[in-house]
Amino acid sequence: MEFFQDLLGPAWMPVWTLAKIVAIVLPLLVAVAYLTYAERKVIGWMQVRMGPNRVGFFGFRLWGLGQPIADAVKLLTKEIIIPTGANKGLFLFAPVLAIAPAMAAWAVIPFTDRLVLANIDAGLLYIMAITSMGVYGVIVAGWASNSKYAFLGSLRSAAQIVSYEIAMGFALVGVLMSAQSLNLVEIVKAQQGGFWQWYWLPLFPLFLVYLIAGVAETNRAPFDVAEGESEIVAGFHVDYSGMAFAVFFLAEYANMILVSTLTSIMFLGGWLSPIPGLPDGFFWLAAKVSFILLLFLWFRATFPRYRYDQIMRLGWKVFIPVTLVWILVVGLAMQTPLGDLFH
Repeated sequence: MEFFQDLLGPAWMPVWTLAKIVAIVLPLLVAVAYLTYAERKVIGWMQVRMGPNRVGFFGFRLWGLGQPIADAVKLLTKEIIIPTGANKGLFLFAPVLAIAPAMAAWAVIPFTDRLVLANIDAGLLYIMAITSMGVYGVIVAGWASNSKYAFLGSLRSAAQIVSYEIAMGFALVGVLMSAQSLNLVEIVKAQQGGFWQWYWLPLFPLFLVYLIAGVAETNRAPFDVAEGESEIVAGFHVDYSGMAFAVFFLAEYANMILVSTLTSIMFLGGWLSPIPGLPDGFFWLAAKVSFILLLFLWFRATFPRYRYDQIMRLGWKVFIPVTLVWILVVGLAMQTPLGDLFH
């Protein structure tokens, strides 16, 4: 390490930071690709069918593990068709605007107490600010397409995302009050002592609200009315094809992984082991994220799609009041001896 520092001189820090960014983004993109494979396999298992089992490597099928790569090649080689009346610049910029926040948020995600790109004190505030920008990609995509179908789909999706972001933000306020820190590493360290010390237990209503609102915010079933083919063609990305469509697809799955990781960090102890005495580490965080992602897939295979009015009523009339009431309960309890339950 010292050799490279001496070799590069002042350029060492930017190069080292870029290397760490690549070390986070590349595995994340691979995880996104194979999450699509896992989804098709898990839902196939739940519905008693095979799922992808043909495309493999070098003539070997290997349970269809080559399917995500084949899908990526297919989308990369497809033509991107831009509608005649569309705003070309915004039309191509919208997918970037959708996926950029999902990637940028990982800058402050701690994988262990030391393995984090930027361990900033306002990490939670950064997460809430950067992820809220994803809705602009949806709005710009619907508007730039110059299509009534895409525009109506973008309005419905944007209203849904904004509605559930409010509930998710209030849910995180409870975590902030309990940990008394905006630093994600400190939030995890405040949950030390076993799984009964994790925030899912004292903040259980907020945990449920955050998890379900995360499913809704990522436009996943049963809240996927933005892509309700039977209702409004395919939502805001109806006019997209090829790699431009694939970027929206990647953004959805990247957001699923991000929401699952944040749920694990905020409520399930992050990299902490569930039993005192067992070593902590990245393995525990990966296991918790995998479990939350399994719930995402399970929901899609199980529940029918909600009507739009049901979705909005759930967000505004149920989740927001529940979070406000529980924040009040936490605030009052912290002024009594029961406050130890939240630390």
